[in-house]
Amino acid sequence: MENKQNKFCSLLFLPEDPFTAFHLDKTLVRKFMKPLLIGELAEDQPSFEPSKNKLLVEDFRQLRATVEKMGLLNPNRLFFFLYLIHILLLDVAAWLNLWYFGPSFVPFLVSGLLLGTVQAQAGWLQHDLGHLSVFGKSKWNHWVHKFVIGHLKGAPASWWNHWHFQHHAKPNCFRKDPDLNMHPLLFALGKKLSVEVECRYLQNFSVAGEKEKWHPENKSLHCQSRKRGKWEVAAQLVGPPALVPFYLQWYIFYFVVQRKQWVLGMKKKKFMPYNHQHKYFFILGPPALVPFYLQWYIFYFVVQRKQWVDLAWMVTFYIRFFLTYSFLLELKSLFALFFMLRFIESHWFVWVTQMNHIPMNIDYDKNVEWFSTQDLLSKDLWLQVCLGRDEFSHHLQATCNVHPSFFNDWFSGHLNFQIEHHLFPTMPRHNFWKVTPLVKSMCAKYGIEYQSKPLLTAFADIVYSLKDSGELWLDAYMHN
Repeated sequence: MENKQNKFCSLLFLPEDPFTAFHLDKTLVRKFMKPLLIGELAEDQPSFEPSKNKLLVEDFRQLRATVEKMGLLNPNRLFFFLYLIHILLLDVAAWLNLWYFGPSFVPFLVSGLLLGTVQAQAGWLQHDLGHLSVFGKSKWNHWVHKFVIGHLKGAPASWWNHWHFQHHAKPNCFRKDPDLNMHPLLFALGKKLSVEVECRYLQNFSVAGEKEKWHPENKSLHCQSRKRGKWEVAAQLVGPPALVPFYLQWYIFYFVVQRKQWVLGMKKKKFMPYNHQHKYFFILGPPALVPFYLQWYIFYFVVQRKQWVDLAWMVTFYIRFFLTYSFLLELKSLFALFFMLRFIESHWFVWVTQMNHIPMNIDYDKNVEWFSTQDLLSKDLWLQVCLGRDEFSHHLQATCNVHPSFFNDWFSGHLNFQIEHHLFPTMPRHNFWKVTPLVKSMCAKYGIEYQSKPLLTAFADIVYSLKDSGELWLDAYMHN
């Protein structure tokens, strides 16, 4: 409930920023928001939040209007059609390779690489569809999204929407960006959070100033318990073969994160030797995320939330894969091929998605303007805007770019334009380069550094940032 309230408050205070950024059919969405109206502000009450820079917000809204006039939000359907065709051709090539050359080592490895590429590239295409940037109508984006993520990848569209839009609403904000859920169970992220992080019952707190207090009368924990009860009944119906490997094995980690209270560094608490996290990242990060966690969690998600349509689409992926390759491979080789493509996909996904965020600032939500929240990095680490020399934005910037090139654009699905993507989530990716000069101009006006780096440097910065935060944790752990 708190996350919903925060989102709705943000929409009410900045209707032209997050609301405009996320929705195509705004008239339709407003119909669903009418029951959420609490009341009208009195005439003597300020209509603008004091924590936000009014001039910066107005300039960004003007930039948004310019983008719309230039037609940069209009998709090129031929681009996305050819992109889909290239994915399907790679998929067919993987099968033909094994059919023609046989299941010896080299053809097997080549097909695995091709299928891993298919999964990665289909991931970028479903990302476009999920952001409603392929078709002008939301429903067409939703329908094709289910096909691409469900049939081509074996994942649920509802899970991606639930997870990814929270990330876009509050990028790199602890407790609000689900991409940070690895902290602190596996990794200590961010310079501030690695030194001291306090986490109470995640579903049972309310904001009071800058502190968060737990309220026993809050009903959200009871609601969560009730949902778990339904899932436990479902697990009993599935029976002994599934309860431990497909539920308890993963639920115990969720339970620990949800219920545990921890303070890192200064309170001498740890779940892992974080000073070595830049080393075990190569074991628990890229190799493990998809094949050993997401591969199984998505089934738990769709069953718990009764997303049966998504589950049906997922099943079609597994039927197609195992039927088509069962004629070419023995059962052992078939499972080896499946986990190889998941292994390749996992590496591709983790390195690309984390290169724009993990090296950047990670902190609590500071409720600043949309432009500052999303994508840039101040030269002085704190974004100083034109409210006065002693006024600073409370939220460091969350993303950076990677230099554009034909390979970088293809390899990352144009997520190397992360700044532009976060500012304009529904913008088709083929237009990111066109809006870049406008964004850079606005950054220069407010003295904000527009950060872009080479691809390999961005990968290395992930490891360096983990090493830095791990050393900060160790120093606080040993000396405070």
